[in-house]
Amino acid sequence: MAIFEGRFTEASGLRIAVVVARFNDLVTTRLLSGCLDCLSRHGIDVTASSSQLDVAWVPGSFEIPLVAQRLAASGRYQVVITLGAVIRGDTPHFDVVVAEASKGVAAAARETGIPVIFGVLTTDTLQQALERAGIKSNLGWSYGLQALEMGSLMAGLPG
Repeated sequence: MAIFEGRFTEASGLRIAVVVARFNDLVTTRLLSGCLDCLSRHGIDVTASSSQLDVAWVPGSFEIPLVAQRLAASGRYQVVITLGAVIRGDTPHFDVVVAEASKGVAAAARETGIPVIFGVLTTDTLQQALERAGIKSNLGWSYGLQALEMGSLMAGLPG
């Protein structure tokens, strides 16, 4: 019997792309900061001259899947991380954006075979989003850790 698991200590060879939504950037810049902190502490070069990491900014969470898919399909990255924040308002716009962003990110991973981490917060209030982006804990860190685990796992799988 084979057991396959990702490791967090084998990150040095990974190339990672991060797609970040500008909309709600008060939240998304904090998510990015937490994500980069995690990646850095696990051996990924996150400096401006890094050859391991690229960051792409998009207008909003609705645009994340298109860019994530393009980056995943490029053959340049082993993992793509998506970061966004969709906060419920008074109209059904929230439901449309959340549904399309989540379906699009899942499709990008399925169609390319590259892990695409879904790091789009979906909250009822700005306060909830801020809590998840650093006031209480920073889920950006978790998304970085998921990327490291999935990159390592995929490298260890047969085929």
